[in-house]
Amino acid sequence: MVGRQRLVILLVVGLLLVASLVISRIPVRLGLDLQGGAQLTLQVKTTPEVKQITPAVLEAVQRVVEGRINSLGVSEAVVQTVGKDQLLVQLPGVHDPQQAERVLGGTAQLDFRRQKPGTDVQQIQQLYLVREQLVALRQQPNTDLQQLQKDLQQTEAALAAFYEPTGLTGKNLKDAVAQPLPAGNQWQVAIRFDAEGGKKFAELTQSIAGTGRTLGIFLDNTLISFPTVSAEFAAAGITGGAAVITGNFTAESAQDLAVQLRGGALPVPVEIVENRTVGATLGQDSIQRSYWAFAGGMVLVLAFMVFYYRLPGLIADLSLLIYAVLTYAAFVLLGVTLTLPGIAGSQYWYGGGCQYLDL
Repeated sequence: MVGRQRLVILLVVGLLLVASLVISRIPVRLGLDLQGGAQLTLQVKTTPEVKQITPAVLEAVQRVVEGRINSLGVSEAVVQTVGKDQLLVQLPGVHDPQQAERVLGGTAQLDFRRQKPGTDVQQIQQLYLVREQLVALRQQPNTDLQQLQKDLQQTEAALAAFYEPTGLTGKNLKDAVAQPLPAGNQWQVAIRFDAEGGKKFAELTQSIAGTGRTLGIFLDNTLISFPTVSAEFAAAGITGGAAVITGNFTAESAQDLAVQLRGGALPVPVEIVENRTVGATLGQDSIQRSYWAFAGGMVLVLAFMVFYYRLPGLIADLSLLIYAVLTYAAFVLLGVTLTLPGIAGSQYWYGGGCQYLDL
């Protein structure tokens, strides 16, 4: 029995040492209310071609904005709709709103490119896979975002070098819709061009049909899809101004591609109506008061437990402190972004633990 208790004590001490190492070595992620950053309000404007900002239009523009934020290397950014025609963008840790404005402003650039003769599609597939892996690393804790952004830019440039422009752009695309296939759980994306785009698309597909070379679809100079064209279209290309993109699409991935295509096809200007640097929204004085309130409340709870319960209360206090340290270390290790509401929630759980012991 004594040996088992010693093992438990050693385990707890070991966990505390590991937790202390994690807290001291890994910086904690803070939300906009605690570390400040940039906040922008984007006004989505109508044009003669798009006379009304519908929810579908706003969703497509929101998706384009989210993609552009990725190029800033910002983690835990927030992009949300405000009303019927505005987007609110919050970028924690970004203190250069002009840089954010340069990246987020303007209309999305969608274009269809042709793979250059003599290039290898397998290299494109490998680079595309590397790019997807790099993008996935954004969500991992303790990622060096600056180095990751450099690697992404190099990969994007390498992918773009495999293709040449054709003059077919998003202004020629009228619609893109995700559609289920008749059999099974497979999906496809149906695209439709205007008259000018239909002619350019027929010429483009004729030039690569049956060659094994791909049609590169780029949004803001980022390769988002690279389908091939079968040999049956080598004579005249895909005519009629409409086509479908097939592959191993799920409902989610097909809808994802359709939204990106629609977003890149929208001739909708985005005007930044508010651009400001946000300090910690609670203010340093409020944050300092929160620290003192937390410390004072914790001391009172610990003192009461010892005064009322004596030794069992002291043991409960130690358990509560160990739990708090381990929980905080887990938050840091998992890359959880801390905000004051989140901290308040944690305090509620700590208090709940004390109340449970009191019962």
